[in-house]
Amino acid sequence: MATVPNKPAMSASRPMNCIVIVCDTLRRDHCGPYHGGLPLSGVTHAQQPDWVVPTPNMDRLAKRGVVFDQAWAGSTPCMPARRDIYTGRYEFLERGWGPLEDDDADLPRVISGSSNQSLAQQLREGRPVSYLVTDHFHLWERGAGNYHMGYSGFEFVRGHEADAWKTDPVEFEVPDGDTHKVERHFRNLAALPPEERAPFAERVFRSAAEWLDGNHTHDPFYLHIDCFDPHEPWDPPEDLLKMFDPRGYDVERWNSMVPYDEWERHMTPDQLRHVQARYAAQVVLTDKWLGHLMDKMDEHGLWESTVLIFTTDHGTYNGDRGRIGKLQTHHFASCSRLPLVIAHPEGPQGERREQLAQLVDIYPTVLSVLGIPCPEGIHGVDLVPAVMSPDAPTRSYAITGMYGRSVSLTDGRWMLHQTPIASNKPLYWYSHHAAKFIEYELGPVEEGRRAVVTASWPEPTWLTCLSEDPGETVNRAAIHPDKLAVMRGALREKLAELGAPPEQAVRLGL
Repeated sequence: MATVPNKPAMSASRPMNCIVIVCDTLRRDHCGPYHGGLPLSGVTHAQQPDWVVPTPNMDRLAKRGVVFDQAWAGSTPCMPARRDIYTGRYEFLERGWGPLEDDDADLPRVISGSSNQSLAQQLREGRPVSYLVTDHFHLWERGAGNYHMGYSGFEFVRGHEADAWKTDPVEFEVPDGDTHKVERHFRNLAALPPEERAPFAERVFRSAAEWLDGNHTHDPFYLHIDCFDPHEPWDPPEDLLKMFDPRGYDVERWNSMVPYDEWERHMTPDQLRHVQARYAAQVVLTDKWLGHLMDKMDEHGLWESTVLIFTTDHGTYNGDRGRIGKLQTHHFASCSRLPLVIAHPEGPQGERREQLAQLVDIYPTVLSVLGIPCPEGIHGVDLVPAVMSPDAPTRSYAITGMYGRSVSLTDGRWMLHQTPIASNKPLYWYSHHAAKFIEYELGPVEEGRRAVVTASWPEPTWLTCLSEDPGETVNRAAIHPDKLAVMRGALREKLAELGAPPEQAVRLGL
């Protein structure tokens, strides 16, 4: 495991500020830089609605920077993706959802040094100030819980989704019923004074903008914005909802959360359409308040000294593949192909890139921007050269997965979703921490690892030609056995390159 360097010796290039924005559950085809003004049904999946989702601020950001067309998730879902970002290493090959480990060289700590130091001491040592603004309660709840600790400072916007915050005996309605954990979300909102019930995306980006007001003169600084929207609950303001469903909330029944399942088991086509409308409106809401932050950067002239990275952790199924919500099946492109836009003061504007990029790349890229040497032993690559040139190499294959399930590999044209063998064993959990939020049945600790007792996975291996079938509607594993063999061999080599536990190749039948 990499270690934290004692001193952040600056590189020869000019250090710059860096802002990273991670939205949660943002589908690539809902972002203007990727749909280009086309109806959703004409982007990747004909099963999508025929409306256009306006995201003028994502478009505005794309004009200032570089759009990566081949950005892919690594570890999923929410917190595994964040550990990829915070450590520059894929988590899913060793364990599932969990906290940062004591020996992780986590990004904020590498930037700002020991959290036991005062801010004054960090500044005297020439370390950048780092700050987190988030409403993503997983960062501090049981099962993850410590992702905020390395920053110079942090602000939690409380109350989103299942954040156990308010307990006031107030009157309120929960569309999902009061036995669902999202009851907390609606209780939290009801317990707030009316003037404080702004949408969470607004509160997050306003808080980040206010931090810039007071801190933009730090030279340099690192601001990390982790916005839970457009993750469920999907309860956008009604005026935005009416952009896609004129009825607004005047419908027979609606739930703010969705089952991660085949949608026909739970809703009618009309109810699905309403869910799709609420998700689209949640994206529009997020884009609106992204614009507020960009306005603040305009106000303080920060575009000349600041690199801005905008992305998400993963997408979600939205009626395509007959499903709603994430997880469930292989990491098809609806969930694993990501929006990624990087605006660099010295880089080109309005260009696109085809190099393969992943969330583990944020770690070395941020350190490069800040002028801090990168610890050894990471899986990510610095994307600044790719921003500057379409010919700069990144990687030959991107790898994606959720712990204990299938593993996906792509070269940008072909995509393999490799299923485990029937027993899905051997499979070991490498961590001092037990599985909590997403629970796995684990055996006792032996030689620093735990055997996974049960981990079935019924989906067949799947092969897609993305250039011909971006929606991954046809399984070509049987049609192209030679290509299947090539991709399986590449996956085997990728696992060895990453230093993955050797049993991963065994359980995947490689």
